[in-house]
Amino acid sequence: MRPFLAFGTCLLVLGCAGNRSAASPLATPPASLYDRLGGLPAITAVVDEFMKNLAADERINAHFAGADLPDLRQKLIDLVCQTAGGPCVYAGRSMKAAHQGMNLKDADFDAVAGDLQAALNKLNVPAREQGELLSAVGSLRPQIVHNGAGAI
Repeated sequence: MRPFLAFGTCLLVLGCAGNRSAASPLATPPASLYDRLGGLPAITAVVDEFMKNLAADERINAHFAGADLPDLRQKLIDLVCQTAGGPCVYAGRSMKAAHQGMNLKDADFDAVAGDLQAALNKLNVPAREQGELLSAVGSLRPQIVHNGAGAI
């Protein structure tokens, strides 16, 4: 059977040609984090606010003193967009390679995460979406933080 016909047969057997109910196995999937955040414009606004927070944060801003800020901004937008299920593709170095030699500690990571959360709060991002994004960022900690035990 041709693939298209097999797919069409599958749709008819599953009852997908008629009305779809919420219980249907082919019901519309829930919106991605990317969509729930508001897409690329909202992610860009969060990153811009986040970068303002980083610049003002004396606990961490020295780590960004020599950074190419426009390049960093774009990489952060791409990373958050991709992580949230959006169409962007992060093309930067791995988190481990990007932070190699920076000797970042848990306190540094926590400061950056706090700056991100402050940006999310300022822009009134709902708690559910904040939690999902902060969880994704938190999962990067082992690749970024150096605690002297074989990490970066």
